[in-house]
Amino acid sequence: MSDELTAQTRHAYDTVARTYAEVLPDMSFEDPLDLAMIDHFVSRLRADARILDAGCGAGRMLAYLTRRSASLALEGVDLSPAMVAEARAAHPTFPIDEGDVADLPHETGAFDGILAWYSIIHTPPRASGGVLEEFHRVLAPGGLLLVAYQAGTGERTSSRPYGHEVELRTFLHETGDVVARLHRTGFTVRARLDRSARETEKHDQGFVLAERR
Repeated sequence: MSDELTAQTRHAYDTVARTYAEVLPDMSFEDPLDLAMIDHFVSRLRADARILDAGCGAGRMLAYLTRRSASLALEGVDLSPAMVAEARAAHPTFPIDEGDVADLPHETGAFDGILAWYSIIHTPPRASGGVLEEFHRVLAPGGLLLVAYQAGTGERTSSRPYGHEVELRTFLHETGDVVARLHRTGFTVRARLDRSARETEKHDQGFVLAERR
């Protein structure tokens, strides 16, 4: 992701952070199939696994993961300082850092699992390999990655996200391309799902669960 795109994305989320936290406080927007993928991810982890919510936003995924397994050691990271502030306020017991998913502020091999829930959608597909390499770096061998995204091709720009006067660019990713990049990066794909868009969605949704070799 270019410096300009990174700065634009950070600014947009800083602007919408409070509204975002109010509009998306929990997992009620997700489809049961989406939640099933997260539950499967959690079921494959040991009870005390150290998990990173990469692109944690206001922290709603941290709350869901805790409900699924209270013994997980959860941490978050997000590009937006305002989102980090929202997440810390909502979840003061979790370590939550500011950082770019393409340059994570964590040690090599630090985590047993990474949840990247729609956090690659602001990275063009051609640049996503760098993000996947960073996920590979901070995962321990055998660690699991669950990545979610809008499935397809192309780019879209939201001119008033969450009712604010900012622009937010997002990129669709083809599941076959995501799988190929994961293989090249050193992952073994364990599960993949493409589901059709619901009436409230503009695009199909994609999910891939992969294991670090």
